[in-house]
Amino acid sequence: MNNIFDTHAHYADSAFDEDRETVLAELPEKGVSYVMLASSGVGDTAENSALAERYGYIYAAAGVHPESIDDNPADYLDTVARTVRSNPKVKAIGEIGLDYHYDGYDRERQIVLFEEQIVLAKELGLPIIVHSRDAAEDTLDILKKHRPAGVMHCFSYSAEYAREIVKLGMYVGFTGVITFKNAKKPCKALAEVPLDRLLLETDCPYMAPEPFRGKRCDSSLIAYTAQAAAAIKCLDVQELLDVTCENAKKFYSI
Repeated sequence: MNNIFDTHAHYADSAFDEDRETVLAELPEKGVSYVMLASSGVGDTAENSALAERYGYIYAAAGVHPESIDDNPADYLDTVARTVRSNPKVKAIGEIGLDYHYDGYDRERQIVLFEEQIVLAKELGLPIIVHSRDAAEDTLDILKKHRPAGVMHCFSYSAEYAREIVKLGMYVGFTGVITFKNAKKPCKALAEVPLDRLLLETDCPYMAPEPFRGKRCDSSLIAYTAQAAAAIKCLDVQELLDVTCENAKKFYSI
């Protein structure tokens, strides 16, 4: 397989500290044509930007994840904007959004963080990469309010929710979760997403598909996710990879 575009990866993560350069050097030989690095905070925004400068096939996003809110400097918007303006390979703001999974999370502060970054993305003319966990209603309300260009990454909500995201003109990204035996909901959602709004991703080092579940993931393993997605869409696997690669290139203006 070839023409793989991993639209959401975390190669600045410590899981790759021992062999990052080796992994990144080998990915093109495994059919990976493009990778988008999603950022979790100001720190790895800089690391991702640097990796994008070093590897021709790698691009980056800049932004602050809701889980990083307590470590977020007051001038973070300026830092993110400077990163975007200093590197033409930074193509999106993200990942940003809402995460209500744990009771201790400050929802109001997350909403402010999310909306501030959406406004910045629109000012910069960039799409957003949306993280949403256990926060479906608030996420959708904010997206309807601002109507940014964007992708809902690692989609885990219902088919009905996926239709609402598509109505907003956004893309929907799916991970190796669709290969899991208990993944009925995301598989039903994928079936509802039009081909021209579909993206594939790993969220590596997390979300490794079967038969590698629980192990460290990398971009080459999208091949397994593509097999599952192609079966749902009744397409040849390479055809699906070609379509989703073109979708991602259009979305990220590459």
